[in-house]
Amino acid sequence: MTLRAFAVQLIAFLSIAVAMPASAGTHDAVQTTWRLLDYIAVDYTEAVSGGEVTNELEYAEMQEFSASVAERMAALPANAHRAQLVAEAEALVESISTKVEPAVVARDARRLASELIAAFPVPLAPEAAPDLARGAALYAQNCASCHGVSGGGDGPAAEGLDPPPIAFDDVVRARERSAFALYQVIGQGLEGTAMPGFSDLGAEDRWSLAYYSGSIAFEDVERGRRIWNDDPEIRARIPDLAALSGLTPATLGEAISTERADAVMAYLRAHPEAMASDTTGSLALARKRLQQSLAAYEAGNEAEARELALSAYLDGFEPLEAVLSTRDADLLASVETGMAELRAAIGRGDPLAAVAQRVNALDVLFYRAETVLAPDNASEASAFAGAFAILLREGLEALLIVIAMIAFLRKAERTEVLPFVHGGWLSALVAGGLTWVAATYLIGISGAGRELVEGFGSLFAALVLLSVGIWMHGKSQAGEWQRYIQKTMQHALSRRSAWFLFGLAFLVVYREVFETILFFAALWTQGHADAILGGAASAVVLLGLIAWAMLRYSRRLPIGTFFAYSSILIGILAVVLAGKGISGLQEAGLLGITPLPDLPRVPILGIAPALEPVAAQILTLALITLGYWRNRTKGLQVRTPQAESG
Repeated sequence: MTLRAFAVQLIAFLSIAVAMPASAGTHDAVQTTWRLLDYIAVDYTEAVSGGEVTNELEYAEMQEFSASVAERMAALPANAHRAQLVAEAEALVESISTKVEPAVVARDARRLASELIAAFPVPLAPEAAPDLARGAALYAQNCASCHGVSGGGDGPAAEGLDPPPIAFDDVVRARERSAFALYQVIGQGLEGTAMPGFSDLGAEDRWSLAYYSGSIAFEDVERGRRIWNDDPEIRARIPDLAALSGLTPATLGEAISTERADAVMAYLRAHPEAMASDTTGSLALARKRLQQSLAAYEAGNEAEARELALSAYLDGFEPLEAVLSTRDADLLASVETGMAELRAAIGRGDPLAAVAQRVNALDVLFYRAETVLAPDNASEASAFAGAFAILLREGLEALLIVIAMIAFLRKAERTEVLPFVHGGWLSALVAGGLTWVAATYLIGISGAGRELVEGFGSLFAALVLLSVGIWMHGKSQAGEWQRYIQKTMQHALSRRSAWFLFGLAFLVVYREVFETILFFAALWTQGHADAILGGAASAVVLLGLIAWAMLRYSRRLPIGTFFAYSSILIGILAVVLAGKGISGLQEAGLLGITPLPDLPRVPILGIAPALEPVAAQILTLALITLGYWRNRTKGLQVRTPQAESG
């Protein structure tokens, strides 16, 4: 049975369960039989291998459990499916008796379990997302004594138990367990073991405990979050809690690879509430985080409220930011401003009514954003325009800096250093590709992590460009270039200076590549791959033409004029990056926000409606102005004695 068919069947089973509920006795019998089949599917592999018994005790247990399944099937109420179920159960007994390979037994046991639920429906999923914090508390209270505090099966009461308690941190075994299987065992216990049933726990608590214990073996939550947000096909495979609860990581791994399945299950079992935002373009998770933030603020917990408001942006909104920027940039600016003002209001301790008003205003903006992001609004034209605009915008800043470096070296007739510059930006492209591979297949890059990389990268680049701009302006003054040539440039640039140029080229290009990758990953989920590639290719062509024109024009400029123009350009870029750097650190939650509501947001200039990035840009501009003034004063002082001596 395919995963999609199984998910559809689960939904059908739930509908039947509502219309034709089984009696309490039948309900319990079906659950117990299903649980035995699940146990056989998982544990038979420890009893038989290559047609030989490898564990006598385990094999005897498999024989006992399969016989019990056949007996229980025969005792179920008569209906159109019972005879077939009994026949398949007896066939399973025969397979185990003849020591059939584990893969065959596991397949047959799982198929029979699915058919059993189809014939005698029982609830397969929680009514609402399980509470992992509640599950952790229940685990510590009821399970840790045997299974261990960290799930290693080594609790103080485990000694002497036969069979020993399950080690929940055993990832190989955990891959074979669905949350529904764990829920069943928690409620009814496990025959032949010391595992008791916890029927006194309500269904909600049993689901919370099942999801918590099922999450212990899977740790790569951040990578799973990234995969879930970026891959619509995976979201389509797991459409709701019913599908998630009945799904084993091993089954998912057959479709998307074991490593990716482990990461996705790590995220979804740790954050089942994410199922509320599985639709492309949905901001349900952002809404939920905002409501939780408001509740925490009302309870007087400002720190938690601030963290939840930040999570609403980083986890709920930012994954869709790139696509929204290509469809409605003004709406994106309104949402970003609203989120920043909300965090600032919480930080200031504004009245509850004022904070609630901001949350409600954001809710309205989210609905507008969902309309814009709806799949019906995705087209080849919008995909092409989005890819073109993203690559052109992100590539232009890096291009201007790298071209200025290349033009400088050519003017200075130091082309032997050009390989360091070319090596820097080419290495940045390679590193960007490796970043994409790592973020997609190895690790997860959280929203905060992305903002920190962009923020610190922008600030460092701004500092470097600030010093370079002032230096270049100084060389544009009369006589300064000639003196520089006489003192320095008759010798090759030092190896240290060459590696500095390599580092600068790498930094400015990698920062833009990093951000471009994140934008394109989000854009790619919307489909229209050919249009996206076409837009990117068009942007590359245009960037190439700009580079060619700049290099050609720079050759015709007198050296002093070239340095003057270059210093102005680099100074502007330093101001832009200073604003972007501070904004990135604010979006990561590292710096506070003082909103300036009347100031427009101009991303291309790094202008954000907040005091801190504006102040950073003003400070950068002031330092540039001071440096240029000192250069000019020094130039005048040098020219005056020369004029007098002439």
